[in-house]
Order: sequence, then C-alpha cells, then structure tokens
Amino acid sequence: MQPGDLSVILPEIVLSVYAMGALLIGVYTTKDKMAPLILWITAALFVASAFWIGAQGGGTDTAFGGMFVDDAFARFAKITILLSAAAILVMSEGYMTRRDLLRFEYPILIALAAVGMMMMVSAGDLIALYMGLELQSLSLYVVASLRRDSVKSTEAGLKYFVLGALSSGLLLYGASLVYGFTGTTAFAGIIEAAQGETSLGLLFGLAFVLAGLAFKVSAAPFHMWTPDVYEGSPTPVTAFFATAPKVAAMGLFARVVHDAFGGVVGDWQQILAFLSVASMFLGAVAAIGQTNIKRLMAYSSIAHMGYALMGLAAGSAFGVQAMLVYMAIYVTMNIGTFAFILAMEKDGQPVVEIAALSQYSSRDPLKALALLVLLFSLAGVPPLVGFFGKYYVLLAAVEAGLVWLAVAGVIASVIGAFYYLRIVYLMYFGAEESELDQGASPVLWGALVGSAAIMVLGVANLFGIEAAATAAAATLVN
Repeated sequence: MQPGDLSVILPEIVLSVYAMGALLIGVYTTKDKMAPLILWITAALFVASAFWIGAQGGGTDTAFGGMFVDDAFARFAKITILLSAAAILVMSEGYMTRRDLLRFEYPILIALAAVGMMMMVSAGDLIALYMGLELQSLSLYVVASLRRDSVKSTEAGLKYFVLGALSSGLLLYGASLVYGFTGTTAFAGIIEAAQGETSLGLLFGLAFVLAGLAFKVSAAPFHMWTPDVYEGSPTPVTAFFATAPKVAAMGLFARVVHDAFGGVVGDWQQILAFLSVASMFLGAVAAIGQTNIKRLMAYSSIAHMGYALMGLAAGSAFGVQAMLVYMAIYVTMNIGTFAFILAMEKDGQPVVEIAALSQYSSRDPLKALALLVLLFSLAGVPPLVGFFGKYYVLLAAVEAGLVWLAVAGVIASVIGAFYYLRIVYLMYFGAEESELDQGASPVLWGALVGSAAIMVLGVANLFGIEAAATAAAATLVN
C-alpha cells in the first residue's frame, strides 16, 4: 500500500466507518427509536460525499496497485449513485415510519450498499470488482426482505438471493477463465493480453462475465428476478432498486468492456447488442398486460436498461457519454415516479393497482399533471428531457454503424409508449372516479414536482450533465 492510497478512497472509508459506528450505536441504544435520526444522517452524509467527490476536480488517481481507479467516469457515477440514494432515503422515511418498517438497519444497509456501488464503478481489477459487487448485493438481499411479516417480501429476498448467487457464480467462473488465459486479474493486464486475436477460452470468459453483469442490470434474458422482487419488496426499497444499483451496474459494465476488453470491441459489441434488443422488446411487450404499477415499473426498468446498453454497444466514447446521460435522466424520472407511487394511498393504506388511478386528475390535478410529464418523459415524447436521453443512445448506435439496432430501439419505444399512455388515459378519461387519498407529504410532493420540472426545464442545457458525461467518457475510452 502506498502512502496516498487512503486519500484516494477517503469517501468510501468515511461511509464504511460511519456504517459500522451507526451499527454499534443502534445495538447499544433503543434501536429502532434511533432509526429516523440515522436515516437523516445517512442521507446528509451521502449528499456531503457527493459534493466532496465533485469538488475533487479532474485527473485520474489509482490506489492499491491499480485495483481502485478514481477518474472522471467513476466520479460521475458516484455522484449519481449518492444523490439518488439520498433522495430515496429521504422519500422513504414517512412511508416506512407509518408502516412500522423503519428498522435502524435499513439506512445502514443502504450505506453499505452505496459503498459497494462506489467500489464497483472504481474497480480496476476483477477481485476489486467482485468485492464491490458482493458488498452491494449482500446488503440488498436483506433490504428486499425487510418486511418480515409479508410472504411476498420474504419471497422477494429469497429469489433475489438465489438468482444473485447464480449470477455471481457465472461472473466468478468467467473471471477465472479470463485469469487463466491472461495470467492476471488487473484490467490493465487483461487489455494488453486481449489485443488483436483473442483465444476462444478468453471469449468464453468474457461471455460469462457479461452474463453475470447482465443479471445485475436486469437485462433480458437474465431479468427473471426483477418483477417479483420489485413487487414483493417494500415500495421505498423497490424505488432504490430502480435507481442507484442500476447506475452502479451500468458503470461497472462500461468499466469492464472498455478498461479490460477495449481492444476487442467487435467481440463484445454483438453480445451487448443482443442484450439491448432482447431487453427493449421484452420490457415493452411484457409491461402491457400488467395491473400492478410496481411490476409495470420493473418491466419499464428492463426496457430502459436495453436503451442504456444500446449506447454501450456502440463501443465508442460518444456511446459511453450517451449511456451516462441516459442513466442520469432515467434515475431522475424514476425518483419522481416512485414519489407518486409512494403517495398512492387509500384510507392510509398503500395502493399499487393501476386501476385505482382512474379519473385521478379530477381529485388532484397538479399531481396528475406532474405524473403525466414524467410518464411522457419515460416514453421519450419530445420535447421532454427523456426524449433527449433516447436520442443520444440512438445517435451513438447510428454513428457506430448499428443502424439496425437504432431502428429496433425506435420500434420498441413506440410499443413501450402504450403502457405509459394508458396510465395517462386512465387518470384523465377513466371510467370511474379514483378513491385515492388526496395530497402527499411535502417531501414526496417536492420530489414529484421537482422531477417533473427538471424534465421540462432541463431541455435548455441538461443542467450541465452533458459536459460532465463527455469528460467522464473521455477518461474511460482512450
């Protein structure tokens, strides 16, 4: 270990030490009575860490012999992860408290998962990659089954654990093949060994690694856990699954294909193109028949990961830039949409049936309008910000010569627009009046309206995200 290594990983150290300290405080005090305080401190620490990382400026630093990489790409991903995790924590406080779900472990497990995600996007070695992945996954297995008295929540945690273990096995087997054929686990060594003509064994290793990562982004055909886990988990946990972990997994995807296999773009490009097409069409078609809004959002996330993978499949710096812009927009849209879902209640009880939104606009027109903007943005309707996210990834695919993939993306987007527009139709022209409670907590109301406003106002310059994504992509693809 070099003297400067600890300063490179300072945000991760601070969050880890805090999580362990908060765990001890929770054990030796009145446990769940401390939970709201721990939650707010965790959210504040996430925001402070994001600003600290953002203030680091340019440059690339490595630690532990290149196992940990701190560059503009990692910083962009970490800021997105930390801010989205903080938003979800703050949004979940009221919901969890009212239903007696706010255990002191909840914010601590989210903090540990965030450390794992930060490790994932900074991984410069297959061992570091696996450490981050498992720290994130082991925390989220527990969070998914947080509602102990619910069979569905327990089932969600068990399914996520079993299928997560399978994906980890695939990834580890792929990593062992890569190590066997290159003689190193470091990405810098792998890219040297994989230049030009690659051996069949190394290609098998690459395929297994990508299959393991596809599980983590819930890309088809490795999506089978997503709808059940989204439905069974407590809604705030579902909101978390749909945001920060997706950014971390896509960041790790980009890190592996460009840092470790950047010399053989043609070999992994077709794998990513297949995953992209399968995800876009499965998400678009399977969501049409859903009656539960959480399951619908699960299939929506599968489709959106397909679009993000399209940017990555381009194999260029512009493709990575498009993917980063898309993920930042996707996370913002999801935070707003889940703020609305968290506020869906009837007589104080949560409601997840889409039919309950019938004629909702007549009861709460402002919230209905905000959701309309978010759903139109998710569908990619111009001139909202969601349209520009899709435009970027489509343009990246066309520039890379993958015109067929871009055409498939447009077709899938048109199919997918149906289920978003169906909700809008129900809210404004439904057969009977909604019985959902009016109003929402100030936090949820602010998140919903704020996200909708960003979808409209961000058209001007995307709030500077485009320039940051360009700089991030340039450090990864060189």
